[in-house]
Amino acid sequence: MSSLTCSHVGKTWPSANGLAVEALRDISLSVSSGEFIALLGPSGCGKSTLLELIAGLEPISSGEVQIDGVRVTGPNPNAVMVFQEHSLFPWLNVEDNISFGLKMKGVEPAQRRARAHEVLERVRLTKFARHYPHQLSGGMKQRVAIARALVGNPAFILMDEPFAALDFQTRVLMQQFLLEIWEGFHSTILFVTHQIDEAVLLSDRVIVFSAGPGRVLEDLRIDLPRPRSYTDPAFNGYRARLTAHMEREVMRTQEAEHAAG
Repeated sequence: MSSLTCSHVGKTWPSANGLAVEALRDISLSVSSGEFIALLGPSGCGKSTLLELIAGLEPISSGEVQIDGVRVTGPNPNAVMVFQEHSLFPWLNVEDNISFGLKMKGVEPAQRRARAHEVLERVRLTKFARHYPHQLSGGMKQRVAIARALVGNPAFILMDEPFAALDFQTRVLMQQFLLEIWEGFHSTILFVTHQIDEAVLLSDRVIVFSAGPGRVLEDLRIDLPRPRSYTDPAFNGYRARLTAHMEREVMRTQEAEHAAG
């Protein structure tokens, strides 16, 4: 069982002109093993920044993040990022892209291939093992990126709007694929999204962020059985509640920009 705790986390970015930009303020939350958590909020509220802090890719300005009771001070193999852009190596085929991280850790070739084949089979990509990224659709590239994250069997998968660039049909298919993978691998997922429907469809809890500097406005548990339907009246209730948050924070952002201008 793995756990993640953010305690009073803050992040301030320095700027060239000496005016610091506060991205996150006093973020506190706890995530239990196996949960699917959506991070929802307006653009610029620090959702992606929080993922980077949890992954140990950026230093924390205040507070702390702990994974399994150990403070995060740098990149942690138990927390793997999946970005909006798939970031696959174009010169490597699917199998080699998936096993690249294992190669960097010094895992023997035979063991790398065995683990890559196991993940390829579970994500239904076996027949594409020798394909290169340019031969794949957008949705398939993201499936490879997710498989690459899974191959090391991480406790936490941190996903930064991985489906934002996909068309509607592909996005719907990828959402269902992700739920299947989550249920099969039992990883804990933190999923950044701007899409209210996507947050309600996928997650156990939705963490709602304020406009920047990002603060937690609400930690909303989605008490709906899976599979979920967009047309379910209870689904619409969650949609309305989250839409009210988003509308209010977007207007706050606009008012702040007008005041500054």
